[in-house]
Amino acid sequence: MEENITNITEEKKFSLIARLRSFNHAFRGVAIVFKTQHNAWIQLGVAVVVVIMGVFFKISYIEWALVVTSMFAVLSAEAFNTALEIDMDLTSPNFHPFAKDTKDVASAGVLFIVIGASIVGLIIFVPKIFNILNLQV
Repeated sequence: MEENITNITEEKKFSLIARLRSFNHAFRGVAIVFKTQHNAWIQLGVAVVVVIMGVFFKISYIEWALVVTSMFAVLSAEAFNTALEIDMDLTSPNFHPFAKDTKDVASAGVLFIVIGASIVGLIIFVPKIFNILNLQV
């Protein structure tokens, strides 16, 4: 067993070219997400609106950090959900209740992140909107 591990690590020497190639795989994954998931386009559209609002309201660096982290957390969750859906479709092409459960739970993970990101957005933007409308928070 130890010989196998040693052989694997010896064969996998660091290579800048291999690291750059790995970006191609990642960008292909991004393309798959946006090609197959309508929700990813909605999430991207919401992210663009949030960026425009952030610029308009001149949010702070900390607020930008929270907004950007939230946006990419949502997109990352969508990508992981997509990967699980692809895997379930491959490994369980016929209906199986466990495959359905797996897909539903992965979808719930996206929902959790979306709810959290929405709360972050509300905390940051609602007071600023109320301020412009001269309303009390």
